[in-house]
Amino acid sequence: MKEELYGLILAGGSGSRLWPMSREMYPKQLLKIGSKLTLFQSTFKRLVNNIDDKNIYSITNVKHSSNIKMQLSEMQKKFCRTTSYKVITEPVGRNTAPAIALAVQFIKKEAGKEKDPIILVVPSDQSIGDEADFANTVEKGIKLAKEGYIVTFGVVPRRIDTGFGYIKTGKNAKLQELVKTALKVSEFKEKPDKKTAEEYVKSGKYFWNAGIFMFKTSTFMNELKKYSPEITNILKSAQLSEKEPSINYDIFSKMPDISIDYALMEKSKKIALLSLDCDWNDLGSWEAIYDVSEKDKNGNYKLGNVIDVGSKNSMFYSTSKLVTTIGLENTVVIETEDALLVCDKSKTQDVKKIYEKLKDKNDPTHQIHKTVYRPWGYYTVLQQGEGFLTKCISVNAGAKLSLQKHFHRSEHWVVLEGKALVVKGEEKRELKTGDSINIGVEEIHSLQNPYDKQLKILEVQKGNKLDENDIVRLEDMYGRA
Repeated sequence: MKEELYGLILAGGSGSRLWPMSREMYPKQLLKIGSKLTLFQSTFKRLVNNIDDKNIYSITNVKHSSNIKMQLSEMQKKFCRTTSYKVITEPVGRNTAPAIALAVQFIKKEAGKEKDPIILVVPSDQSIGDEADFANTVEKGIKLAKEGYIVTFGVVPRRIDTGFGYIKTGKNAKLQELVKTALKVSEFKEKPDKKTAEEYVKSGKYFWNAGIFMFKTSTFMNELKKYSPEITNILKSAQLSEKEPSINYDIFSKMPDISIDYALMEKSKKIALLSLDCDWNDLGSWEAIYDVSEKDKNGNYKLGNVIDVGSKNSMFYSTSKLVTTIGLENTVVIETEDALLVCDKSKTQDVKKIYEKLKDKNDPTHQIHKTVYRPWGYYTVLQQGEGFLTKCISVNAGAKLSLQKHFHRSEHWVVLEGKALVVKGEEKRELKTGDSINIGVEEIHSLQNPYDKQLKILEVQKGNKLDENDIVRLEDMYGRA
């Protein structure tokens, strides 16, 4: 079946309920949570069981595209691909319906006019314990999609949970002739209150909405045109760029901000459901992370530099500092370089409220970490004050930053470790440990490490605008210019 199936990974969310690890500029799908792979990479790897890797596409916001490409390049090496995997970018966030529609139109174009590809759409922030069972369920879904159904994948509720949407189902003889376990979807329900959730679970007719879909391209576009014509009308006149698949900001910004559930799934009469019995988990909260993590004899999950005495059924996560705890129960403690979260384990859905308060205050801790990863390495903000900012920049061997300039700041670099090749205007200079150089406002420059050891430099910025928006890239090996 691999040759006729395409995959689409949705990788544009902010992951606000996993703050402070997840930030606007480095959301949860980019994180490694109890695994050697990030959530996004784990999703990609899982799809290869059913789909030829060259037919797996990703869609994300333009601000995350360089990080997604960096993670895909690691997967590319794993599968020995010589050509890059495709990343489709949204110029502005408009929720899942416009994002999926944009990606479907591009995949159709790539597949060719004569083809009507079947597409499996998956979020990038879920875990699957039994990947073989998931692959088998996907194969069953192909049979339904071929017959013109939009297939959604539901999870039998394991507990009373108000954090998920629910799907009401019933039996249908026509569907069950195609796939014995298929059910007809009668209704989508929003996240319920506790009493309503208890009624749903008790009835045995409801499934958790996993946010995973499969359909023929023609079925999806025809149903979307029928129920959300404003989306298809905008796409009709849009030209898809080839270098970085996307459409013009002015066009995409006119899209309604609407989820695929509201735009299509709740309205279409062609929705079928298959049950996922594969140890599925939505890693959308710290409680969900705790549930899938290996715990000690006291029911605690500890990661990082943690010392605990007498706590039970709790989660402790340290990234930089020593965290010590005594006698806590059902508590989550998450430490990062610049923030600390402490909350009742049952209240982790409310972490989003903290994130929104930080966003309203324009507090940078909602947006970025002190340590920010880039395709060439990473940087850590050491100190920031009125008119200055200090960073430690680490550049991987063989990597280089873009050829760029700034309109609002000057920079002073000091080499701490390794050697640097600096482009400054028409000049190239090699700097050794202890050497320094000044970069003026609007001076074209690049920091490069063509050597075989890691490069670390201290950067001091001075100016009236000290943020990542004050970068004009002229050349870039990572496609960001």
